[in-house]
Amino acid sequence: MHENRIEFEVRGDYALFSDPITRVGGEKFSYQIPTYEALKGIVQSIYWKPTLIWVVDAVRVMNPIQTEAKGVRPIGYGGGNDLSYYTYLKDVRYQVRAHFIWNENRPELEEDRNENKHHNIAKRMVARGGRRDIFLGTRECQGYVEPCDFDAGQEESAYGAIDELAFGFMYHGITYADEAILEEDKGKMTVRFWRPVMKNGVIQFLKPEECTEKRSIREMEMKEFGTGNFTGLKEFSGEEVAG
Repeated sequence: MHENRIEFEVRGDYALFSDPITRVGGEKFSYQIPTYEALKGIVQSIYWKPTLIWVVDAVRVMNPIQTEAKGVRPIGYGGGNDLSYYTYLKDVRYQVRAHFIWNENRPELEEDRNENKHHNIAKRMVARGGRRDIFLGTRECQGYVEPCDFDAGQEESAYGAIDELAFGFMYHGITYADEAILEEDKGKMTVRFWRPVMKNGVIQFLKPEECTEKRSIREMEMKEFGTGNFTGLKEFSGEEVAG
């Protein structure tokens, strides 16, 4: 187990982890389970610094998977009064476990690599419900975060007694140039795919570098951080700033 892990529960009335295939015509249909990228976005809304990379280890599905279709007037598709149907997940609740690693692509932030500092801040932010607003896949799906004991949630899960449930071919996430670990992914934006399987209500995620089914989208440059545009460091003093 990782010493710097965090565990939290996130819930909401609705969620939309949209399948990219269904978005071509302006309509959206949610995956049955949250994607790695969506959960990573939630963790980053709780606490993030460019010094570190969050790795989502697992998610437990607590509530039964339900969907609800809504007629939505989309913005940016030529206007008019036409409605598109978005299919949302309804009454969602998940338990999430994640940990962080150092971003080795940013040696300029090496002075900020204080594990205890970042871990303690992250745990405080979980207790406060996150630093930024929490969304379940899309802006209109507000989420709420609170601490939990991940190992104690199996009996509460609606799928705790189901040995195995496969979800087929799914989008996993995007590897950006500044978080690439493999040499083949550096300097690029890469989309990853995988085939998740839920066991007793829990989905164990592959790490981004373990995904073998992926596609490079385009070349990409890293944004640079340093003492001039990053408040996590004071100029060559070695002093730590909690904010």
